[in-house]
Amino acid sequence: MHVKDKNWITPNMIRVTCVADWVRTLEPGIEGAHFKLFVPKPDQDEASFVAQLADGPRPDVRTYTIRHLRCEAGEMDIDFVDHGDAGPASAWARRCAAGDVAGFAGPGPVKLKAFYADTYIIAADMSAIPVAAATLEAMPRDAKGVAYLEITSADDRQSLNAPDGVDLHWLIHSDPHQPATQSVAHIGTLPDFTGSIQTCIAGESSMIKALRAEIINKRGVPKQDAYISGYWKIGLVEDEHQQVKRAEAATG
Repeated sequence: MHVKDKNWITPNMIRVTCVADWVRTLEPGIEGAHFKLFVPKPDQDEASFVAQLADGPRPDVRTYTIRHLRCEAGEMDIDFVDHGDAGPASAWARRCAAGDVAGFAGPGPVKLKAFYADTYIIAADMSAIPVAAATLEAMPRDAKGVAYLEITSADDRQSLNAPDGVDLHWLIHSDPHQPATQSVAHIGTLPDFTGSIQTCIAGESSMIKALRAEIINKRGVPKQDAYISGYWKIGLVEDEHQQVKRAEAATG
């Protein structure tokens, strides 16, 4: 796929619009699904990148979320947290320009395939704002619930088409090198859950561990109704974090 456009939608979030004919074949309504993004090296030409995708070695790859999908136009928006040039995907998003190339594999499943809850609980740090935002925008317009979105600065607030009945809170967490705790604290003080609950919760590993304990272990929300996923871990690159997740899953 090729870059069509890029802009900083907030001081710490870059939106890259990519285009490809195969995007027209994707199923509409899969915003929030994850995929694998393959990025070229700086100054790598398209021919050598395409050859590398086919023959190896595997290019740098990271997991991202489909933020917006316009199938008829063959367009997809991908939102990147601006980490500077420390990681390959952030560095690519910062430097890419119209006509640049990237690779795509996927997509995976939408996180909430159906909406049937009496109450929705949403929580995300900056890395998971795209999946939280896509979920909020896909909800029935009469949905009720609460959302806690932790952002780096007040200027990182976005305009989201969330249902009026979802109480949306933007929480400032200025140091991403420290665990995000505000969502955990707020959800821990919510009244006892009544009726059916669905969650869409994602972010840094320590936040996820605490919220999984609160929502599933303490409050008894069935696992099948609780999407709670660690997207990254402080101090680890994605491949290392995925190894940790696999090891934790294997040990129960």
